[in-house]
Parts: sequence; C-alpha cells; structure tokens
Amino acid sequence: MVKEGLINEKTAVLRVRPDQLDELLHDMLDPAEEKKARVLAKGLPAGPGGGTGQVVFTAEVAEQWVKEGKKIILVRNETLPEDVHGMHIAEAILTAKGGMTSHAALVARGWGKCCIVGCSALDIDMGKKLMNVNGRVIKEGDWISLNGSTGRVYEGKDSVYAA
Repeated sequence: MVKEGLINEKTAVLRVRPDQLDELLHDMLDPAEEKKARVLAKGLPAGPGGGTGQVVFTAEVAEQWVKEGKKIILVRNETLPEDVHGMHIAEAILTAKGGMTSHAALVARGWGKCCIVGCSALDIDMGKKLMNVNGRVIKEGDWISLNGSTGRVYEGKDSVYAA
C-alpha cells in the first residue's frame, strides 16, 4: 500500500501487530507443505512458531537423543518441573492436558519455544512408548510437526523451515 501511495510508511508500521513480529522471529512451518500434511490432532496454541522432530516421551530420552544429534519433540500428558531439561532441548513440546497457563505453556512461551497443550486426542501409553491419536499409532521415534501458532499437530517431518 505504501508503494501504491495509499498510505505512508508510518501508517504501515503502525498497522503491524506485535504478534506478527513475534511470528517472524520463530521457526515456522512451510505454508505450502502444511496444506498437504495430514492433521493428526489440534490443541491449544501455547507457544509460537513451528517445530518438527522425533517423538520422545521422557526428558531423559530427549537428552540422550539430542546428544546423538537427533531433533526431538517432547510429548507428555503434562509437564512437571523435573521435565525442564528435556523441554529446553526439544524442538517443540506437546501435551495432552493443560491450558494456556499450564507449566508447559508458560515455560515454552518464556523461551519462545513451539508448544501445543491440551491436545486431548492424545492417548499416551508410557509403558509401550507410543500414543494413539485419533486412530493413528505414533511410536517413540516417529516424526511429527507442530504449528504452535494454530495448535495443529501433523504427521511427518518435511514441513518446517527456519525463520
């Protein structure tokens, strides 16, 4: 609109919302790939941006796998203070329970980390190291992608690019 002479630069800058600037500073999903990706579930968008990685269910496994050079997404029913070391190194965090003021949401937002909480479609079986998500079985080590800005969880790993 500035180039067309409809508004001046100051007006253009004033029309940019702070959350739009915040979005630009985080990794995000490729919009074209996101449209093609299979949506597994939807939760509350608790932390901005996007993330992709292999599913892990404990902070200890997260730590081990990251040391091996793997990208991981920490998946929990809900996070606890004891999970912080795994949360910090994860590409993103996904929880079955919790709301916008839950432990996972607050910590992730504070770090600017992609996070989805309250994703009630997750049925996590810690003993078998898998989760059922709307009829799909996702095992530890399978790849998923998260859009923490919309709350959508996708199957697969090919839909993220760095900001």
